[in-house]
Order: sequence, then structure tokens, then C-alpha cells
Amino acid sequence: MNLSQAESGAGPSAMDAVGSSLRAAISRWELAVWRQYQHVLDKWTPHVGRRWVGLLVVALIYALRVYLVEGFYLVSYGLGIYILNLLIGFLSPQVDPEILDAEGPTLPSSVNDEFRPFVRRLPEFKFWYSITKAFCVVFVMTFFSAFDVPVFWPILLFYWVVLFTLTMRRQISHMIKYKYLPFSSGKQVTDQHVA
Repeated sequence: MNLSQAESGAGPSAMDAVGSSLRAAISRWELAVWRQYQHVLDKWTPHVGRRWVGLLVVALIYALRVYLVEGFYLVSYGLGIYILNLLIGFLSPQVDPEILDAEGPTLPSSVNDEFRPFVRRLPEFKFWYSITKAFCVVFVMTFFSAFDVPVFWPILLFYWVVLFTLTMRRQISHMIKYKYLPFSSGKQVTDQHVA
């Protein structure tokens, strides 16, 4: 027991009780904040167009910031690579048909087959949410000069464009080979007369 505890009459058990009640209060506050945050996200989920317009505004603000400070090109390149990685997950099926190729076709191959909607590896909401968080993080990073590494940005831009082109070519050839589209509007209806 130290001198201040002896003078106040509070023993180690009293200090432990105060510490545990403080931890419990902080834990309750964190839970309440998390629930409120999750509630806001749940309310945004059905508003697809508005969410993407909001992301576009955030991206334009970030691009304007990078343009005005004339820096943070390496951070922007990292953001571009991250978005490309998310895009691949968004365009890919949850179950890769290349792995299931030995078992036979998993997607409908004729009009009479059962309709199975395209299920993404990365759902649209998580795709949007991850990109939005990434833009917010890199925007905050632009306020710290430690992240402003001097690079020749045209080389980074050229390398990213080449990487994007090669990756999308591979993804599109995979889509063509396994006959799937990541965007569907539901089951196709044909005009068949039932006799």
C-alpha cells in the first residue's frame, strides 16, 4: 500500500473496484456507440445510389486535396491497389467455378436449368463500405507529412494502369470461360406456350 492510499484509507480492493467499474462504464459506452454506428449503417444499406454518390463526393474531395498539396502519390497508389483488390472480389463469384470444374458445371447451361443468382465473393455493401473507409483513412493520412514520400507519379500511374488492364483482362476471360456475369437482373423469361 502506498502513502496516498494509506492516507485516504482506501485499500487495494477499493482501487480495484473503482478500476473495474470504470472499465465496465467504458465498455457500456463503447457498446452504445457501436450499436448507434451499426444502426446508421443499417439505415444506409437500401440507399445504393445515394451511398455511391456520397463515395464519389468523398473521392473528389480526396483527389482535390492531393491535387492542391501536390503530394501523397504513393498513398494514392496504395489506395488504387487496394480498390483494385476489392474490385476483383466484387466481380468474382463466391464459389470459384475453376475449383468446381471437376465436379461439372455449377451455373445453368440451358434455359430449362434452375436459376441461380450470382453470389459475389465481396457483397456490394461491403465493397462500398471498404472503399469509403479507405478514402477516409488516406484523407487523414494527407495531413501528416511522414506519408508524403517523394516519387515520380507518372511511373506509378502508368504501372497502376498496366496492372489494372492485365487484371481486368484476366477477370473478363475468367467470366467468359465460365459463362457468368457479375450483374444480373433476375431470371430470364422466355415466351414458351404451355400446351
